[in-house]
Amino acid sequence: MLRLLKFLLLLIIIIGASVGGTMLFMNRNSPSTPATTANPAVTVVPAPAAPVVVAPIFAELEPFTVTLYGEMRNRILYTAITLRLADEASRKQIEDYMPEVRDRILKVLSSQPLAQVQTPEGRQALSNALKAELSNTFAPQLPAPQISDVLFTAFVVQ
Repeated sequence: MLRLLKFLLLLIIIIGASVGGTMLFMNRNSPSTPATTANPAVTVVPAPAAPVVVAPIFAELEPFTVTLYGEMRNRILYTAITLRLADEASRKQIEDYMPEVRDRILKVLSSQPLAQVQTPEGRQALSNALKAELSNTFAPQLPAPQISDVLFTAFVVQ
């Protein structure tokens, strides 16, 4: 019985020493340890600061329903649009001029050919046309709103 206890104690000491030695060896060879003054050729370069992520500014618009005229028959377009804006002043301006914003959007939507709106390229062209139209000034004394993107959150042609 005494022999077994001595053997277990010796085994625990050997395992502990090997784990400790391994941890010491891994810690010394780790690239995250700072350079010592023993090697002046090694310089420590601080990690670049994490980029500051600015929260996006969105203006969600009420959905639109317009008639699209086709060659054979007319269709109804139902779409919900969200504007991504560059700054808070642009969001405020869009909200202040909402009736004019909706009027401009309705004019652009209703002028679209049915065949074009039903393709991905046509939807991208429509997004670009809306962005260009809404980036015009609403009043001569105001700067134009800074619209980053026009996002379709619903798009149904029926």
